[in-house]
Order: sequence, then structure tokens, then C-alpha cells
Amino acid sequence: MDAELTLYTNPMSRGRIARWMLEEAGASYDVVLLDYATTMKAEPYLSVNPMAKVPAIVHRGRTVTECAAICAYLAEAFPAAGLAPRDDERADYYRWLFFAAGPVEAAVTNRSLGVEPTDQQQRMAGYGSYDRVVDVLERAVAAHPFIAGDRFTAADVYVGSQVIWGAQFGSLPRRDAFDAYIARLTARDAYLRAAALDDTAMAA
Repeated sequence: MDAELTLYTNPMSRGRIARWMLEEAGASYDVVLLDYATTMKAEPYLSVNPMAKVPAIVHRGRTVTECAAICAYLAEAFPAAGLAPRDDERADYYRWLFFAAGPVEAAVTNRSLGVEPTDQQQRMAGYGSYDRVVDVLERAVAAHPFIAGDRFTAADVYVGSQVIWGAQFGSLPRRDAFDAYIARLTARDAYLRAAALDDTAMAA
């Protein structure tokens, strides 16, 4: 491996988010493909991410895990790509990036597992209710062409992946605002490159 940056991934995983972000950033990177049953749960990968989950990146000897963190990190590490927020975008950028990583991820996962909090339990759950999360997410993607305003940023990679997968796998309802947002994102050259690379790796 020659690049300063290595992506550890599986093409049937959230690693697709990191791959898309790397393509948007224009980064040069090596790829280590891991298998769920074997290499992901063994050394040397456990020294990279002891959670035995993908993706992870190692950049100049430093490890970053968690997709939202990877997106934010790469936006700063490759500033020429223009994916970090401007001052007027910063509040929405961080708000919706972490809304997707927190309430959206938790609500969708719990719904998929058949967990439906009661009214009392919703006071304890950070996301409240699935329906509220979906409604708030819909308003967020409908407010501007992109999640932080009129310009694509790294936050769109993460938020957009949640919406794209939600529509693909039925974990989010189909709504016009979601469909329009998906259409804008999936037409991007970097998205198409990343998807083609992962699809090719999946078929190998």
C-alpha cells in the first residue's frame, strides 16, 4: 500500500459512505476489503477498529471510525474539495450531520428491530419517535437544495446516504422531498464512481 490514506471496508456496508466521501474529496487512497465472518473480526483489523465494524480510515497513521466523523474529517483534511462548511453553512451542516448520525440512525434501527417506544419511553429516547424523526428529516431536506444550503457539502454525503438507503430498503417512507434530494445526489459524478467501485468489488 502506497497511499497516505487507507480505507477499510466491505462493499455491502456503511463503507459505501466513506468511499463516496473519498471520491468527493478527490483523495488518493488504498482499499482493504474485509469479510464479515473472518478478517473483520480478527487481527490486524481489530488493532485498527476494536469494534470489528467498517468503515475505518487510516490517514497518516491516524485512525478515524464512524461515518459521520469520517465525512467531517475528510472535508477538513482535503480543503481544496470545498466540502467543509462556510461560516453561513456551519450551523445547519453540524446540526443535520449529527441529527442523521443520532436520531435518524437510532430511530431507523429501532424500527427495523421492531422496537417502538411507548409515549413514556419516548421521553427517554433521544429521538423521541420514528414518525417525528421522519417528519423533521423531510423538512430539513426540503428547505434547501442541499442540507446546509444551496451548496453540496460533506454533510450531504452522510445525510444523503441515510435517505438513499432508507428509500432503497424501505426503512424510510417515500416522500417527494426525499425523492428530489436523492435525485440530486445520485447524479453526482463522485457518487456514481464510488457506487461503481463498490459494485465491482461486490461482484468479485
